[in-house]
Amino acid sequence: MELSTIMLCLFASFLSILLFKSLIKPFFFSSKGRQLPLPPGTMGLPYIGETFQMYSQDPNVFFATKIKRYGSMFKSHILGYPCVMISDPEAAKFVLNKAQLFKPTFPASKERMLGKQAIFFHQGAYHANLRKLVLRTFMPEAIKDKVSNIESIALSCLKSWEGKMITTFLEMKTFTFNVALLSIFGKDENLYGEALKRCYCTLERGYNSMPINLPGTLFHKAMKARKELAQILAQIISTRRNMKQDHNNNDLLGSFMSEKAGLTDEQIADNIIGAIFAARDTTATVLTWIVKYLGENPSVLEAVTEEQESLLRGKEESGEKMGLNWSDTKNMPVTSRVIQETLRIASILSFTFREAVEDVEFQGYLIPKRWKVLPLFRNIHHSPDNFKEPEKFDPSRFEVVFDGCKKWDSIWPFCHSTEWIAHNTISQIKSGGTLIKAWKQLAKYGKITLPKIFEFVNQRK
Repeated sequence: MELSTIMLCLFASFLSILLFKSLIKPFFFSSKGRQLPLPPGTMGLPYIGETFQMYSQDPNVFFATKIKRYGSMFKSHILGYPCVMISDPEAAKFVLNKAQLFKPTFPASKERMLGKQAIFFHQGAYHANLRKLVLRTFMPEAIKDKVSNIESIALSCLKSWEGKMITTFLEMKTFTFNVALLSIFGKDENLYGEALKRCYCTLERGYNSMPINLPGTLFHKAMKARKELAQILAQIISTRRNMKQDHNNNDLLGSFMSEKAGLTDEQIADNIIGAIFAARDTTATVLTWIVKYLGENPSVLEAVTEEQESLLRGKEESGEKMGLNWSDTKNMPVTSRVIQETLRIASILSFTFREAVEDVEFQGYLIPKRWKVLPLFRNIHHSPDNFKEPEKFDPSRFEVVFDGCKKWDSIWPFCHSTEWIAHNTISQIKSGGTLIKAWKQLAKYGKITLPKIFEFVNQRK
């Protein structure tokens, strides 16, 4: 055989081997000497992936179609990253609780906007210390004395609605923002509230904009507002230090400023900005959905009304001081179930991003290092495997007890985390004291019609 023919055969064989390896590489990775497959699924076009497919339709339909075809764990490629999607509650719990394996991840533009030292962007000892400081401020023992102040904010908001046409979501954002300021700054919130609100509104408008930092763009305006926020916070911190205020744990800023916290001013500012941003939108959205579902379910509204009014009757009969207190918030089972069911059915966050910090073997598959992992909260909440008649608003489903405990494990994204403890406690106080008053106030004025109330939530859904 001629030498040229032999060389041509060798080259063809070598090329075939390379081609074969490139074809099987997306399906098998090596882990501890073993070949493990990736989860089933498709990766779409090179570079583009399946992003256009996802956003050309309802993303929840995209995910549901994938789940039906591939099961509760599948791979894809969206927003420029290879991903593993998860719709099983136990798998989601594993991903969210194993911070040493899966770290929270955000686009770099979000880090710049909120602050690189914010708790969302870290793990390890620094993250654990911040969690402890947040818990110290929002655990029940720390917020008992704030209940009456929160109710005062709620009553002030309700009074401001009188005779006006309102958009519920915007009013709920004002309410939750004021409560967040109270929890973070304590009595200092009255001094800086308007300036902080103005900057936050600008920051919020630019949060999901294209990260183009040119004059006139939303992102550029947001970054300017972020700089002004840092200056306001620096002034607040300096004032507290100059007045030699006791840095106790009555508010979040005091907790961050305590000597034991060991935080720099930059770290304090980044985490305060992040805390307000995280608290405002999500809680306001939950409250808006609650108003919607109470309006659509008269029997549930009647049950919540009776529960709230029975508390008032009890106070009148016993001669107890009127007004919401901590013990009242522990005696609202119907109201609590309404909140739980709203968190489930509204699913205000469809999914979140985590990133594998190393190769992870899970359920016989490999999740490669640096791949994104997305727990699909809405699909978990709306799966008939987890909830009977998932599209039906039915707070009574949370009366059921499973193995000695209520079925909380399927309510995401707040379960099994510091954020859940803080969110649950604050939401019960906020919602329990205001949702029935809000609905009565909205229904009282003829100008506030049902379609107007639902204007925001129907768009979001």
